[in-house]
Amino acid sequence: MAPPETIVLAFDAYGTLLSTASIADQLSSHFGTEKASAIAAQWRLYQLEYTWRLNSMNKYEPFDSVTKKALIHALTEASVSLSEPDIEKLMCAYNTLNLFPDVPPLFTRLSSPEPSSSPSLHSVIFTNGTPAMLSATLTHSPEISPHAHLFKEVVSIHDIQKYKPTPDAYNYLCKKVDKTGKEGEVWLISGNPFDIVGANAVGMSTVWVDRSQSGWSDRLGEEPTVVVKGLGEVVGKVLEYSSRL
Repeated sequence: MAPPETIVLAFDAYGTLLSTASIADQLSSHFGTEKASAIAAQWRLYQLEYTWRLNSMNKYEPFDSVTKKALIHALTEASVSLSEPDIEKLMCAYNTLNLFPDVPPLFTRLSSPEPSSSPSLHSVIFTNGTPAMLSATLTHSPEISPHAHLFKEVVSIHDIQKYKPTPDAYNYLCKKVDKTGKEGEVWLISGNPFDIVGANAVGMSTVWVDRSQSGWSDRLGEEPTVVVKGLGEVVGKVLEYSSRL
C-alpha cells in the first residue's frame, strides 16, 4: 500500500525492465545466433497471444505455464525441438533475463533522494508473471537483485487470474496501492503499447518507453501521457509533468 499523497510508479517487468529477447543467448547454444533470435521473438509473440486468448475465453493458466507452452509452440513452428531437461533449463534462465541497458540509470535515480518540495514516490513492479517467477528474478538475477529493495512490492495479476490489458488487472493494481478513485496518481511505465493502452483505459497515467524512437503507432486507445527514450528519464519526466498540474 502506498502512503497518502504519493505518486506510484508501477514498472512492468517483461519487455520493460527485463529483455525477453535476451533469452536468445541461451537458445543460441542449441540453434545458432540467427535462428535463436527468431525463435525468441516468436516465443514472446505466443506468450502474449496466449494470455490474450485466455482472457477472451475467461480462462487462466499461470504465466510460467503459458511461457513454457509458448516456447514449445515457437519451437514447433521453427521445425525444431528440445528435450524436456533443456526446456526446463530455458525456463530457469527466464528467471534471470538480462536487464535493458537503460535500467541501471533508473536504479541510480530511484536511489537518489527527492527534494523536499517534490511528491514522494512509491515504486512497485506490476506484472503478468507469477509471484514465484518475480521472486526468483529479484533474488537470483545478478543484475537486478542488488536493487530489489527499490521496489516496495510486486503486484502480480496471478492474484486475480486475469491478464493485462483487462481493466480488472489495472484496477487491482490501483486497489493494492490504495489509489482506487485516484487512478491518475498511478503511473504505469511500460515498453509494451498494449499495456499503455490498457492502463489509459482505466484513467491511469502512463509512460511509454520508446527505445527504438520509432514513435507511437498503436491506434486502439489513447496515447501515453509521457514518452521516454529510456528508463533513466522516467522519474524526472513524471515529476515535471506532475508539477504542471
